[in-house]
Amino acid sequence: MERCRWTTAGTLLLASLILSSRTARSEEDRDSLWDAWGSWSECSRTCGGGASYSLRRCLSSKTCEGRNIRYRTCSNVDCPPEAGDFRAQQCSAHNDVKYQGQLYEWLPVSNDPDNPCSLKCQARGTALVVELAPKVLDGTRCYTESLDMCISGLCQIVGCDHQLGSAVKEDNCGVCNGDGSTCRLVRGQYKSQLSASKLDDTVVAIPYGSRQVRLVLKGPDHLYLETKTLQGVKSENSLSTTGSFLVENSSIDFQKFPDKEILRMSGPLTADFTIKIHYAGAADSSVQFIFYQPIIHRWRETDFFPCSASCGGGYQLTSAECFDLRSNRVVADQYCHYYPENIKPKPKLQECNLDPCPASDGYKQIMPYDLYHPLPRWESTPWTACSSSCGGGIQSRSISCVEEDIQGHISPVEEWKCMYTPKMPVVQPCNIFDCPKWLAQEWSPCTVTCGQGLRYRVVLCIDHRGMHTGGCSPKTKPHIKEECIVPTPCYKPKEKLPVEAKLPWYKQAQELEEGTAVSEEPSFIPEAWSTCSVTCGVGSQVRLVKCQVLLSFSQSVADLPIDECEGPKPVSQRACYSGPCSGEAAEYTPEETQLLYGSLQELDELYDWEYEGFTECSESCGGGVQEAVVTCLNKQTREIADETLCVSSRRPPQLLKACSLDPCPPR
Repeated sequence: MERCRWTTAGTLLLASLILSSRTARSEEDRDSLWDAWGSWSECSRTCGGGASYSLRRCLSSKTCEGRNIRYRTCSNVDCPPEAGDFRAQQCSAHNDVKYQGQLYEWLPVSNDPDNPCSLKCQARGTALVVELAPKVLDGTRCYTESLDMCISGLCQIVGCDHQLGSAVKEDNCGVCNGDGSTCRLVRGQYKSQLSASKLDDTVVAIPYGSRQVRLVLKGPDHLYLETKTLQGVKSENSLSTTGSFLVENSSIDFQKFPDKEILRMSGPLTADFTIKIHYAGAADSSVQFIFYQPIIHRWRETDFFPCSASCGGGYQLTSAECFDLRSNRVVADQYCHYYPENIKPKPKLQECNLDPCPASDGYKQIMPYDLYHPLPRWESTPWTACSSSCGGGIQSRSISCVEEDIQGHISPVEEWKCMYTPKMPVVQPCNIFDCPKWLAQEWSPCTVTCGQGLRYRVVLCIDHRGMHTGGCSPKTKPHIKEECIVPTPCYKPKEKLPVEAKLPWYKQAQELEEGTAVSEEPSFIPEAWSTCSVTCGVGSQVRLVKCQVLLSFSQSVADLPIDECEGPKPVSQRACYSGPCSGEAAEYTPEETQLLYGSLQELDELYDWEYEGFTECSESCGGGVQEAVVTCLNKQTREIADETLCVSSRRPPQLLKACSLDPCPPR
């Protein structure tokens, strides 16, 4: 007879089975020493997360292994805002109990690192902190920013799934055990732009549902809030003092320091928040912000559309629609395209209604698209003109689904037939370059060498390429002249024109404004003037004047024949003056004076004629005349000056008036 032989592996397997059997029997014996678990107790809280327990009894006269009590979480629903903090309720329960002979209003002391499950409270308005109970009620949170809860005086770990001992955490989007794909990190910096016409400005808009919001302002300015609920109710909060408070049921923590402010909101926000800055000082401020913004518009796959054929075989497609998670409704696709994280699901295609059509003796009545003619496709109309010539506008077009039959005839069909490919956009941005803006150059020297005069500057309209153009608003144009005072006193009569007079800045500024922007209508476009043909004295300047048009579809400029433009053509030549030549006296002919200063009346003289009352009446009765007295006055000091100082000004006409009109008494 052949005997059984045990290998080494077989021996080990047998030993393992024996050990496993003993372990199972010992666990069974251990559990058999306990009675069955009792029913669960009532929850320690009605909301906000509480604890419930179940008991069992040891049936052995010996000590049973294991615990006789077990816990679970319960009432894991949010409390209404008016319910208040659970730890604060336990502190306030001692308000009617005297402590050391005195009543206090007790406030909770949270986040104790040494013993988070003891009931420590602080008397309002004092530094007195007292442990009013060795342990808080079951279900009290260990820490304000955690789900961990106190049970029987010990802090127990609670996961976001509300299970005791669970290590599951929320992601940055607030999704339990999520992967962070339902929100996006937004971070940035704002720098204040001081303006005499603006008292405040918007820093950032933070939408409903955002989390972990943090803003830090550095500088003299001040933050404040504007909110708008989903129902459209608007409100404002000035953030005037340091503290924690509720705004539209969202918890706000605000700290105010002499040189900075810190704003925190854990979220999720229950309204749309707009963070604004109020200018309070001459120095600039900066605001750094960071938060997690929920992706509230997400793609949702649709069911299959109806079959393209009722029999003989057809096809049907799915599509994807953009869904607003806040309003629970379908919105335009452009909302989902806003988030780069959103990837539109590809349509699914399947065959359908494959049974043969009875009228065709089993043959397909509808020709399959894949064999005889192309699938339905999207077609678009041309883009409309841009809504704005600069600064960013939009243009639109119409998109329709069309189908081509065997004969090549194209006809519109239902949109779902084209959903197997993405629908082309119906709007797009255009002319996103900056609008022309005014650029002021340096001021000219003062037009006089003593006393009061004027100075001028060139103000140009500059486009986004830095080129001189037109199109700037006259209402926002900076002024091109202002008064100036040379502190040197004037001791001698002023000449007809000051010897030190510089180039005609005012005239130059006026001429530089003649630049015209190219438009979609043919128009004359003058180029810049050449330099003066001489370096001193009177010369000439020339420029090229073209007839040009803006081609809107390519945003390029085309030259046209001169006769294509209507209206007067700008001059292409003019006189110029480059100052006196060396050795010449600084005297100007009337033509040179007109060339330099035109009809400019702002170059006021220091001395001028003024009326100073009337002479006595020539007769005492019966009618006489009075003559107006004309004197030469210094317009700064208002003192009477020598008449030779006013020789350059035209003397005002003689004025007479009647006087002593009463009849003379009879002699």
